[in-house]
Amino acid sequence: MFTDREEAGRRLADALDERGVRPDVILAVPRGGLPVGRAVADYFGVPLDVVAAKKLGAPGNPELAVGAAASDGSVWLNDSLIAALGVDDDYLVAERERATATAREKATSYRGDRPPLDLSGLTVLVVDDGVATGATMRACVNATRNAGVYRVVVGVPVGPPDTVRDLGALADGVVAVDQPAPFRAVGLAYQSFPQVSDEAARSLLDGG
Repeated sequence: MFTDREEAGRRLADALDERGVRPDVILAVPRGGLPVGRAVADYFGVPLDVVAAKKLGAPGNPELAVGAAASDGSVWLNDSLIAALGVDDDYLVAERERATATAREKATSYRGDRPPLDLSGLTVLVVDDGVATGATMRACVNATRNAGVYRVVVGVPVGPPDTVRDLGALADGVVAVDQPAPFRAVGLAYQSFPQVSDEAARSLLDGG
């Protein structure tokens, strides 16, 4: 169990170092990924930025993700679930536009006037405080790859083995400190898991 997100970030950084992963930039998924990302960025002495995504909710069940869209419009779709639920294309287009706009607003709210970092040709680590289904992380990986990176690696303190395996097929590498089975929830891996405020998230992105 991790004490909090900062300690989880330090342990993730150690695990990355042991695996020989040397990122040039850290992209954190706000808001919970920012304390983890700040610890990793400080460890490696590299810049920290955000990559935002929003899940696409199923018709009549917005908490069930049929996919996710990132702020640049990149999308990941759970094709098998979409087919099983009979979700039509018009719904997916509308939901994708909504999710993209929400993700874009989220990224802008944390960056302020600063432009996104140039990721061309770099090894980029995408960090969150954990993954469950991994829907938003998949969209974030796609968005990062579309930015012209050399490699995109996922780093998380905790996630279920099947999600970690699936992310490994999408990214160029995945490092997860803990992969409990059975997996119940990300928050159960932490002694302290409070919501990260917008103010705290911006401060972490600024280096504080």
